[in-house]
Amino acid sequence: MSLACSRSLFFMVFITGALVLGVSYYLEYAVGLKPCGLCLLQRFCLALLLGVCLMASVHGPGRLGSSVYWLLGLLCSLAGTVTAWRQVLLQSDPVQQLSGCSPNLAELFASTPWRCVVQRMFEGSADCAQISWTLFDLSIPEWSLLFFVAMMIVGIYQLLRLVWITCQRPLSGESSHRALTGD
Repeated sequence: MSLACSRSLFFMVFITGALVLGVSYYLEYAVGLKPCGLCLLQRFCLALLLGVCLMASVHGPGRLGSSVYWLLGLLCSLAGTVTAWRQVLLQSDPVQQLSGCSPNLAELFASTPWRCVVQRMFEGSADCAQISWTLFDLSIPEWSLLFFVAMMIVGIYQLLRLVWITCQRPLSGESSHRALTGD
């Protein structure tokens, strides 16, 4: 794996994620859609993924560093996938009883521990179950789920590729082929 290959792939993931984050801000500020708590959690996971990919593209890591960066990116993508999946489930089950209003997140973070805030966000509210915008008959959480699953596939593929390369070539730089003794 060459340095340019790892740097460019991390940078392409960063650019793609930045475009997705830009679209979410466009939908919030230009279109006027108000994000719910689960949407904000998805943005946070996306921002973490962007930070990991930007650091990796600037750093230009070797095999071990690339493995660590892809693993971190995979964890961020997994967290985003779980969050988006929960919101898709809330949107697909309209008979589920959800709380009518969600408290302000700033007040919630000030008064309760962050684990309780995240748990309360995952319980959902009426805002999370409402479908306010679609593109090609997919809601925003469904698009987010597709993006995070795609990033998980890229991360898993790259990690498996790095493991395969490591099994093929030793880390010391020596040849993995035995020298012929008859020469």
